[in-house]
Amino acid sequence: MAFQAQPNLVTLGYHVQVVQYDDQESLRYALNGVDTVISTVSGPPQYKLIEAAVQKRVRRFAPAEFDGIPSLRPAGDPLDRDRANALQLLEHYKAYMQYTVFACGIFYERFAPGGMAATGLGRSSGISGEGDYLLNIRNMAGEAPLYNSSNQHAVICMTAVQDVARFVVRAVDLADWPPVLSMYSERMIVYQFVGYVQQLTGRPTTLTAGTPTTLRARLAIAASRGDVAAQWRLHHLIATAEGRYDLGASRSLNAMFPEIRTTSFRDWFLNTWAGV
Repeated sequence: MAFQAQPNLVTLGYHVQVVQYDDQESLRYALNGVDTVISTVSGPPQYKLIEAAVQKRVRRFAPAEFDGIPSLRPAGDPLDRDRANALQLLEHYKAYMQYTVFACGIFYERFAPGGMAATGLGRSSGISGEGDYLLNIRNMAGEAPLYNSSNQHAVICMTAVQDVARFVVRAVDLADWPPVLSMYSERMIVYQFVGYVQQLTGRPTTLTAGTPTTLRARLAIAASRGDVAAQWRLHHLIATAEGRYDLGASRSLNAMFPEIRTTSFRDWFLNTWAGV
């Protein structure tokens, strides 16, 4: 279900039903006979979707998450986008409706031509454009956190959108849903990731390196200037430095469905940027 037509999702094989999220009757009608809801909306529309799903006795609900594990988020998370409230609401209704968070780290598509926006996804993240996160591949320039607050290497996990979809489809058939179902294709130290992209492109990178301390200093400057785009970018970099997108050994769906062979970043990258 979506606010408006989603041709990009339709081409991937999904059925998209346009609904009015401020109309509970419209939502309840759309949920007739639905067993599982995979949400792609956040904030008040998602709250209303959860309420309607409970009323229609939907069995399972996956909120709009699809990045890190919620327990890794700090209190007062500036990147929350009402997700904590949605999880509280789902926890309140867990006796009536199962829920899980699908955690997959960073989508490969953040590094695609046009960024995540080209897929029609992630527009509310503040970093949906090409080059908004870590690296601008076209210009081979970027800003990246190399270390966390403990002076350890910053690490990210990554997965292709289509691989996430394959795992989610299989997860629908599981007998029970735990609070978190995780998956990823690649786990890399950030500076090694930057070097890997240089290797794949054969071009050097102009990189501004950072630590949580220096990134927060840049964030304060961006806030004083009212630079909203820079604030979003820096909040995500700080989250990266602090391990938000590192799932570690938590890879439950990969273990449950070993027959799903995920796409390597190398194969995805070379295919995606071929001819660009």
